[in-house]
Amino acid sequence: MTKGKTLWAAPLALGVALGSLQFTPILRGQTQSQEPKTQQEPKTQQDTQKPQTLIGKIVKIKSGQFALLTDEQGGKGVYLDDQEKAKQFEGKNVKVTGILDLASNMVHVTGIEAA
Repeated sequence: MTKGKTLWAAPLALGVALGSLQFTPILRGQTQSQEPKTQQEPKTQQDTQKPQTLIGKIVKIKSGQFALLTDEQGGKGVYLDDQEKAKQFEGKNVKVTGILDLASNMVHVTGIEAA
């Protein structure tokens, strides 16, 4: 293939991959505790999740929303709730810190910095 013919294929593949983000949530390993269970006050999802740092590239998807592409080859990533911060880093490799909501595949962003 010539370079000109493949130039249109890369953005198309990226668009298709990012369009399917909502169907490919990030899987997280879970560990089982060996400690005996005790009666505790139920915690909310916000209480149990701690900030994480994710590394990837900020991209703009077809809907106009910015997302963090964490696996370019696999086309996997997460949505970002702070679109204004994300916009400043469009097309750049970054470290995003925030709380990942697995149900919506959305990171509640607390910070973004260049990687």
